[in-house]
Amino acid sequence: MAEIMETWERTLEIIKEKVSESSFKKWLSNLKPIEISNSTAKIAVSNAFVKDWVKKYYEDIIISALSEATSSPVSVEFEVTGEEEFVVGDEKVEVAGRELEQPINRRQGLCLNPRYSFEKFVVGPSNQFAHAASLAVASAPGGCYNPLFIYGGVGLGKTHLLNAIGLKIREKMPELKVTLISAEQFMNELIYSLRFERMDQFRKKYREHCDVFLVDDVQFIAGKETTQDEFFHTFNILYETGRQIVVTSDRFPQDLHGMEERLRSRFEWGLITDIKPPDLETRIAILKKKADINGISLSDDVAFFIASQIKSNVRELEGALVRLSAFSSLHGVPITVDLAKEVLKNIIKEHVSECSVEAIQRAVAEVYHIKVSDLKSPRRLKSVALPRQIAMYLSKKHLNISYPEIGYKFGGKDHSTVI
Repeated sequence: MAEIMETWERTLEIIKEKVSESSFKKWLSNLKPIEISNSTAKIAVSNAFVKDWVKKYYEDIIISALSEATSSPVSVEFEVTGEEEFVVGDEKVEVAGRELEQPINRRQGLCLNPRYSFEKFVVGPSNQFAHAASLAVASAPGGCYNPLFIYGGVGLGKTHLLNAIGLKIREKMPELKVTLISAEQFMNELIYSLRFERMDQFRKKYREHCDVFLVDDVQFIAGKETTQDEFFHTFNILYETGRQIVVTSDRFPQDLHGMEERLRSRFEWGLITDIKPPDLETRIAILKKKADINGISLSDDVAFFIASQIKSNVRELEGALVRLSAFSSLHGVPITVDLAKEVLKNIIKEHVSECSVEAIQRAVAEVYHIKVSDLKSPRRLKSVALPRQIAMYLSKKHLNISYPEIGYKFGGKDHSTVI
């Protein structure tokens, strides 16, 4: 155990150099090591909320620091050891015989991460509009873009923009009370407020002591009627009093199945913008910027290689860079394409999708701006017939299937049509 604690102390010293003092005290100083081996570290956290927050914002930093402290690549697992989940208000609440203090400053909501600012956000065609809208909201909260609804897939930068809005408002208008919260945490606080009969405090926190309401992953409350009802009334009061609301989700409001219609319609009152997966140039720019911020020497060819292999998720892109940097630092070798191929082989393998007729149809349809259903239809227009022939040719060339099977996949075409 003494050896584990010694390793952990070294790890904490490294972490202190990479995060602000307040962030370290609030989120990282109370983490405890359960086990540290050559390849895995198990870290104890006090409750589920802290676990989610640390995983989301500090996992990469912890992995990098542990890898440096142990001189070998290490993966991290977080384990909740406390019996409490979360606490509401500024008062102490006794849970499972223990006194817990609210870890959140009510005036400011959740701790905003300085790493996720507008200055560190890479703008490209896939996120340009969302970035511009977020910047406009941060410049004039409660103005014309209220509410602002940002949707897109996992790891594309929604949380980054949400955090950046909070940072900019707090910098320019420190008198405003900014609250950044996940929808899951909102639900957890509501549950404990009901359990401990503290609904008055809960409502005051979000309806009276909040000027900017930033909610991440709102799709989490779909199907949860009581939470939706409380969220609806909170939303109404904030909106009617001119306070800014920004919500993120993984899908468009009308596609939020299990979400009440009255909430979906309110999400559409303001501005809706999406974030799409970044193109190759943007992915390269993200890698280069991340490398510059962290002092990593990354050549253009290595950046191109990583960006060409990991295409859909910015978080995975940055995680790959952290892993590559840690390996390079621990083994004292420069970062090259060959090293990237070796270190990232498991990650890259996961992103190599299995080729199929359906995948070819989707790719061809996307290139020619038609629907997959057009490729399967009997239509003989040149705008459809040529893409169909190309898709059939590629299916035969790259897949070990017969002409009749290809014909069947293209709407029951005769095999002579395929030939």
